[in-house]
Amino acid sequence: MRLDKFICKSTELSKAEAQLRISSGDVSVNGEITTNEAMQVHENNTILLNGTKLKARAFRYVLMHKPAGTICSNIDEVYPSLFNHLDIDNVSELHIAGRLDADTTGMVLITDDGRWSYNITVPTKACRKVYRVGLSKPIADGVVDRFKQGVQLQGEQHLTRPADLEIVSPKEVLLTITEGKFHQVKRMFAAVGNRVNTLHREAIGDVSLDLKVGEWRYLTHDEVQSFTQ
Repeated sequence: MRLDKFICKSTELSKAEAQLRISSGDVSVNGEITTNEAMQVHENNTILLNGTKLKARAFRYVLMHKPAGTICSNIDEVYPSLFNHLDIDNVSELHIAGRLDADTTGMVLITDDGRWSYNITVPTKACRKVYRVGLSKPIADGVVDRFKQGVQLQGEQHLTRPADLEIVSPKEVLLTITEGKFHQVKRMFAAVGNRVNTLHREAIGDVSLDLKVGEWRYLTHDEVQSFTQ
């Protein structure tokens, strides 16, 4: 991680304060003073602040059931931040691995481990996400096969990756995708002449949502490891 972030995770200093200490020459990495706040460091490096060895706090991995009308942001904007439902210290260090729109509900993963969240969001890892979708019109014949082959989204050069579509009822489906393009689910159904009325994420990878709206919990060790394999 960046040196300034490591210092924030090892102390009670803000990012601005950490950067000031670095630029003042108060920080050394493996015996050499550095003023590069963006320097990449690791847990096995020896990092000293005014001669005191620093150790970063353990990473945190959180599952939350996102309510409707909240945004995946660290601060309130037009809608309130979902972090208002999270009672954790140093919330500013956390980020969301795979954002949802304000009107979308369901499973959100939150962490301060950038390497871990990369495995969830980068397309090459093909991490599966399962959505329960309520539609404005009954699902048309042939859509299951079209999704399996990939559909052409407006403004995109390539087809979407193959997606699995399970029909629950004429206007409700379960959609499994392995990528996360901007507004992808809504755009996929628009591409086949339908419109999404409700959208709810039920699972990411091998982890399924098991909480009531607005609740959160820490992931288990096995759940965390399932995203690194």
